[in-house]
Amino acid sequence: MSSRSKCGQSSTFYSIRLEARSYQIMQAFIFAVDEINKNPDLLPNITLGFQIYDTCTVVRRAAEGTLWMLSGREPSVQNYNCGEGTLAGIVGDSGSTCSILMAEMLSLYRYPQISYFATSPLLSNRNLFPSFFRTVPSDMFQTRGLAELILYFGWTWVGLLASDNDYGQIGIQIVKQEIVQAGACVAFIENIMTGQPNSGAPHIVNVIKDSSAKVVLVLSADADFMPVVEELAKQNITRKIWIASEAWSTSILLKKEKFQAVLMGTIGFAIHWGQMDGFVEHLNNLHPSKFPSDHFLLEFWEKTFSCKWTDIYTKADDMLNQTINECIGDEKLESAMASVDLSITFNVYTAVYAFAWAIHNLLQCKPGKGPFLNGICANISSLHPWQLLHYIKTVDFETKDKTQIFFDDRGDPPALYDIVNWQPSPTGSMEQKIVGSYDSRLSKENRMKINIADIIWSTETSQSTCSPSCPLGTRTATIPEKPACCFKCVQCPKGEIANVTDAVECQKCSWDTWPNTQQDLCLPRTVEFLSYDEAMGISLAAVSIVSSITPIGALGIFIHYNTTPIVRANNWSLSCLLLVALFFCFLSSLAFIGYPHPEKCLLRQVAFGLAFTLCISCVLAKTITVVIAFKATKPGTRLRRWTGGKVSYSVIVICVLIQISVCVTWLFYSPPFPEYDTQTHSSIIILNCNDNEGSPFAFWVMLGYLGLLATVSFIVAFLARRLPDSFNEAKYITFSMLAFLCVWISFIPATLSSRGKYTVAMEIFAILSSSWAIVVCIFFPKCFIILFRPHLNVRQNMIRNVFDQSRTSEFYP
Repeated sequence: MSSRSKCGQSSTFYSIRLEARSYQIMQAFIFAVDEINKNPDLLPNITLGFQIYDTCTVVRRAAEGTLWMLSGREPSVQNYNCGEGTLAGIVGDSGSTCSILMAEMLSLYRYPQISYFATSPLLSNRNLFPSFFRTVPSDMFQTRGLAELILYFGWTWVGLLASDNDYGQIGIQIVKQEIVQAGACVAFIENIMTGQPNSGAPHIVNVIKDSSAKVVLVLSADADFMPVVEELAKQNITRKIWIASEAWSTSILLKKEKFQAVLMGTIGFAIHWGQMDGFVEHLNNLHPSKFPSDHFLLEFWEKTFSCKWTDIYTKADDMLNQTINECIGDEKLESAMASVDLSITFNVYTAVYAFAWAIHNLLQCKPGKGPFLNGICANISSLHPWQLLHYIKTVDFETKDKTQIFFDDRGDPPALYDIVNWQPSPTGSMEQKIVGSYDSRLSKENRMKINIADIIWSTETSQSTCSPSCPLGTRTATIPEKPACCFKCVQCPKGEIANVTDAVECQKCSWDTWPNTQQDLCLPRTVEFLSYDEAMGISLAAVSIVSSITPIGALGIFIHYNTTPIVRANNWSLSCLLLVALFFCFLSSLAFIGYPHPEKCLLRQVAFGLAFTLCISCVLAKTITVVIAFKATKPGTRLRRWTGGKVSYSVIVICVLIQISVCVTWLFYSPPFPEYDTQTHSSIIILNCNDNEGSPFAFWVMLGYLGLLATVSFIVAFLARRLPDSFNEAKYITFSMLAFLCVWISFIPATLSSRGKYTVAMEIFAILSSSWAIVVCIFFPKCFIILFRPHLNVRQNMIRNVFDQSRTSEFYP
């Protein structure tokens, strides 16, 4: 029994446009059938037969040939079969357009059809084409893979060129969609108009020449792309990177030396092919003497060796009016077959084997255990096409080189491609070298493997962008009415960085880092506070400590000379308490130096406020005591009852208690805390508790209360400046309070205009200055007299001065 199959659709006539590749495809089909028929383990006692019909890539002839195959007659008779054997199925067609037409007819009868080169994604629709299969991957895989290839090399500005058939138009739309979704852009889309004499090549080449895109993807057959390549060579358009689809990536037609300057460096997808042991030898053994009735072989021989059989008249010679050498039969095919493209022939080979294994599995069916209704098995003598279709769907076998062949639910094989690069060969011609692979069965991260070191480009740089890359520290900004890949570079805003090229958005640095000058890196920010490790902190600490010794020294003098008139006349106990308060005032400045721990922030302003409140309260008490003492000496006054220490200490206690209540309220409701100031300086983090004292209102209330006490002391002392006092105590207090107020009034604008450690230093300076003002104005004259003018520190001198001042006051109230 014989089975009929169909390869590429050929009939018993020969064409003047015979292509070498088409003839090789036909021979691959014949080779596979012969190999199967000789295999005792595959289809024993079954002989496969075949009929070949050539469609000439014409849709009408594809339909005509399909009907002829179904009916077994020419002309065909619909719904009638007079064939001698059983039609198992059809292998073909090579083109998607013809295959779609054939599949629509064959699906009506459920005849299995296996194409070896039809790649249109439409053919994967099982609702429309339930009996269609193919041994070449769908363009859906190829186009997605080509888009991934573009993105793999970082090409964001590419041109698209496609033939005006289903293969080109459907594929180009998928590629465009994948590219745009991935963030790349299409510079142009042009169609090869195969119906025009020059396929629109001049216009296409002008577009390519004027475009800034260095990468052009071409989805076309090599014959359709040929006019464009010829025009490119004519206009000397080089230094472009061409991305080839599997339809021309291994083309022998485009490997000619005249296209080398144009196509060198091309990279693309090629159909992965396996080994066909003995096929090349099969081709080399072909000779017209062995097959004298094979008109295809005769024409192939003439075309390959540019000769003419004298007994065969070819129309080609007549049309071209050329003198061709006579074919003598001694020519050798080995050289002509050295560049056989086994990618397509292997697909034909596996398609025939798929039918053979399906029939083999059908024959292995055991009655009662069959896949059909009631366990029925198919009868090879009266085989229905839908029965074989079942076995085609489940076929799964390995070729001799261990290539796994099977079909998925959509009739597609595993999508496995070789990635080839067109490079100069040692002989100076072009060769297509495999530099990687693409396997759709793997994960997206692993499906594409490329050895970049093996690639040779046609240009120094393989980049293709609409705009130059934005350097680090800048971001991309779209240009109105331009694609997203055409942009301008904009410097990142202050405080932000861009550490990658072509950054879409700048990134803000964390609060504890800041951008470097180039704005491509975040650097750690220095934490700034007034510390003991820097010169200013050490200097202020040293001045505070040395200054605190001064009131202690004066206190020692007052204690040692406590019986002298000048000490006794200036209220010895109040003076000692004032000196102790000044000692704490000087030392309170140390609390502002060093790391601002929470405890230090909590207590330093309170310590300063209470120390100065005690100090100013003592000054106020001294002033009030002097006034009361002088007024009480007048006859009949009632102030005698207020003389003594009770009034002075009462004033001090009341004044201090008021400040204590302010501070306690402050600490209870809104205590000061450490604060990181990240806004004042970009490169510095200011750590302080001075710029945020918890409650600024409470801070200024405390400071205002000190100013109020100082102002009252100043007013009272000023009014009492003419009272008879041998040592002008009220006058000295006036000067001290005036200096105190000037220092702290100046502190207010100074602290508002400074930040960080300088604000702290400003407050320390105010503390030291105001404390020194009190020490110098009140105690320095007294200590000077005690130590260096002891002759003035006598009772007689004091009485005389008081008497003189009393007489003066009679004339100058």
